[in-house]
Amino acid sequence: MRELLKARLKAAGVAAEAEQAEKLAAFHELLIEANARMNLTRVSADPAEAIDRNYLDSLAPLPHLSGAKTCVDVGSGAGFPGVPLAIFLPDTHFVLMDSLLKRVEFLRGVIKELSLNAEAVCLRAEEAGRGDMRESFDAATARAVAPLNVLCELLLPLVRVGGKAVALKGPGAAAEAEAAQNALEALGGRLAAIEEVPIPGRDWAHTLAVLTKTAPTPEKYPRRVGVPEKRPL
Repeated sequence: MRELLKARLKAAGVAAEAEQAEKLAAFHELLIEANARMNLTRVSADPAEAIDRNYLDSLAPLPHLSGAKTCVDVGSGAGFPGVPLAIFLPDTHFVLMDSLLKRVEFLRGVIKELSLNAEAVCLRAEEAGRGDMRESFDAATARAVAPLNVLCELLLPLVRVGGKAVALKGPGAAAEAEAAQNALEALGGRLAAIEEVPIPGRDWAHTLAVLTKTAPTPEKYPRRVGVPEKRPL
């Protein structure tokens, strides 16, 4: 796994120090072990598939997070993309946010084991966006959490004006972005790019929706827990 991981990172053009590659491999081992006990997430039995679909995918936002001092990963789940990003951006403080305690406890163990510049909190984004974390982060990320029109209301209230939100999406990202225009306008955001990140040797690519925070989010957003998903803007 370690040698394959180093080879795939190099092929994808991701600069990795030996310690970073080692930590990513160690995270994979921690995830496989914990997943057998508590069913955290799907992890392919094929190492190459796991690397390309989970780890390289999680690292795709790296160029957009350069210089960010703080980043919140909403709906971290088993740690994607927050843990790989924290490994590769040691100067950025990450807050890994999830609403399920068993996942948060797993993430806290990973953070301690790998000595990451991060913390894990058991919290819903709607609650965080109305509390002390409101508009306090340089960046926000989310992977496989919700459609983009919903994600806008979960992410943008957490990001300071001038910051970014990066959503890791599938091939329908452009259509999602079109459907999210009302939400972006209402929440003080703008679509900066829909970017495809190719994977060497694969006939598919990872897709990012990159948002910029251009104005403060009105105080009435985010709405209470569950409402953004039930009644998207």
